Amino acid sequence: MESQARYAKPVQKPHTRRPGVHRIVVALYAVLTLAAVGRSSYQVLTKFDEAPLAYTLSAVAAAIYIVATIAVALSARPWARNLAFVTISSELVGVVVVGAASVVAPERFPDATVWSHFGAGYLLLPLVLPLVGLWWLRGARRVT
Repeated sequence: MESQARYAKPVQKPHTRRPGVHRIVVALYAVLTLAAVGRSSYQVLTKFDEAPLAYTLSAVAAAIYIVATIAVALSARPWARNLAFVTISSELVGVVVVGAASVVAPERFPDATVWSHFGAGYLLLPLVLPLVGLWWLRGARRVT
């Protein structure tokens, strides 16, 4: 009996996830998703012809936030973790590129998008959240 216990496989913990941080990241993504979807829907449906580039970028941001929120929420699954990494990285690139473009060429952005001025209209959350999300994903490793 004692020899069986010695050779038994150790119980594998599913993940070490920092559950409190995970909940906060998911909640922030959910709030940002609702804000982006609301803003882009209103802009596209009511005044798309005024600033088509800006409003299209708002819709793209909203779509990325929807996928990122779901992927981060389900990130215990490997496919979702990979998807979260891709969407959050895309979000970070989008925020930096659109943010810089809105500062350098403001005439191309007659109305604000979620990512304009690096997300200044959203207290810079669109710039900070992907950094926090990537940090969290990096730290959320499988324990063997």
